[in-house]
Amino acid sequence: MPAADLDRLTQFLSNLTMEIDNAIDPNTANPHLNMILHLLQSHSAGRIVSPSSMVSAAGVPYATATRKLAEIQDAGLIERRARTKTGKSFSLHPSSDLLEGFSQLADRIDRLVRASFEVMDPSPETTDYYFGGSYQPGRAAIPPLSALAQPLKLSGGLRILVHGDPTFMVMEGLKRQFEQIVGTNIHQRAFSIDRLREEALRNAERPKSRYDLIAIDLPWVGEFVEKGVIRPLDEVMDIARLDPADFHTAGWRAAHWGGRPYGVPSQTTPELLFFRKDWFANEAIEPPTTTAGVIDAARHFHNPQRGRYGVAWNAARGTALGHTFMMTCAAFGQPIIDIPKIAGGFDTDNLAKGGFTPTLNTDRALEAADYLMQLMDYSPPDILSMSWYERVRPYGAGHVAMAYGYTLLAPYFELDQNSPAHGNTGYLVHPHGPQGAPIAPVGGYVLCVPTNLPDERIDDTVEALVSFTSPGAQKLYAQNGSRTEPRYSVGADPEVRRLSPIFGLLDQMSWRDELQFWPRPPIPQVSQIINICGHELHDMLRGIVSPRHALDRVQARAEQILRQ
Repeated sequence: MPAADLDRLTQFLSNLTMEIDNAIDPNTANPHLNMILHLLQSHSAGRIVSPSSMVSAAGVPYATATRKLAEIQDAGLIERRARTKTGKSFSLHPSSDLLEGFSQLADRIDRLVRASFEVMDPSPETTDYYFGGSYQPGRAAIPPLSALAQPLKLSGGLRILVHGDPTFMVMEGLKRQFEQIVGTNIHQRAFSIDRLREEALRNAERPKSRYDLIAIDLPWVGEFVEKGVIRPLDEVMDIARLDPADFHTAGWRAAHWGGRPYGVPSQTTPELLFFRKDWFANEAIEPPTTTAGVIDAARHFHNPQRGRYGVAWNAARGTALGHTFMMTCAAFGQPIIDIPKIAGGFDTDNLAKGGFTPTLNTDRALEAADYLMQLMDYSPPDILSMSWYERVRPYGAGHVAMAYGYTLLAPYFELDQNSPAHGNTGYLVHPHGPQGAPIAPVGGYVLCVPTNLPDERIDDTVEALVSFTSPGAQKLYAQNGSRTEPRYSVGADPEVRRLSPIFGLLDQMSWRDELQFWPRPPIPQVSQIINICGHELHDMLRGIVSPRHALDRVQARAEQILRQ
């Protein structure tokens, strides 16, 4: 039974019994119903229920309530879960029989109401949301994440390997709450992006995985599949449980390789151009939609004498700059390999077939490199060491007019009321070159099941995976500071939309087909190519080699890698 339906049903019955109790005097309380409704409402809201709280909700004297609670337990409607190792402290949860019974009751109540009040042919407006109905954008908020019907039985607790970014740190901050939801301890290890990849590959060489779930960056999917690091999800679960249609198309497709799903989007975070709306408005300058417009705006606002700079971006040597160059090539309409062009972008469905040739020294790639060289003139003095977080910090501090950044970094200024960028930031898809189109390169992480995870841990790990990537969990992340949104339903939630303009914009970008993952195609060799780009082009930015020479070197080394 969907949590939203359970919440509405229990609320309806609570309100109805309250009206009856107040309308008829004398009357007798129904302790069984009162306690069951309290238990189900707490289950839906994710609140812990103790025996004393159940007794208080009964509405009858203590001794009677205690006896009635024992009767409910004897009937198999309540499960007890230990909260301490000694088992002396425990929480109460609805059993699967109770949940199934209320699911059937929801259908019967719906039919009774329609028959009793002659609601025979309701209009579409009245049937969008009812017991058993699906979500409709803007109709109702996603209910709080509820505890699993059965606690996970994982020896040593649930073990997760993640990236040390704001969204996963939100998960770490909510650790105690999620432990109550899944019924076991959670151990989360966080690494920087390069160390995360190394640890995931090292873990694959162990006889048994140290982690139940691992978070992998979208460009790594092909490599990790080909190296046997992660297993296909359709081998271990019913994919329909994830509600695939609810995920943003680009994020869900990026989790596939060879037509099979290998991960569940935990974060979908496009890279956008952040800009100071107040600065642009005061100078009567339109936000840039082209790369030429970015240069013009950066030149206008660049004033090092006043501590102001035009633009911040990823220019640090290695992985950071490699990602930047690939996404800049995409802004000029150039993928890094010769994948065929299709309506709305480039074909990524056949990447597993291989046989590609790099396209890193084309005329459009040269335009992208020249664009980065121009950005250097209007960047902060430490631009060559700026990576993921460093580019957003000066923007949040009020020193930079524009910054390229993933939405997951927006909390650095959106949640800091002392930041000059707080409430003054606009968001744009990547401004494009002469032959490019407006796109928002999709980034983020998917949660995957390691291939070497012992079989006895798989079923419970799948339950945790479904819970952690559910709409309720994603909403909870957003409410606690995350600015990533893998699901349409989360972006449609009115409570989430009020948190940041990012959530509404992401949905709009997805519907316009601007969210794309082809700029960083997840071929097995992409990490090596990213590293090559990040080193060779760093020499270009330092003036050691010319753009053409740097691209020729990148092309030659990438060709060698792809041949291997």
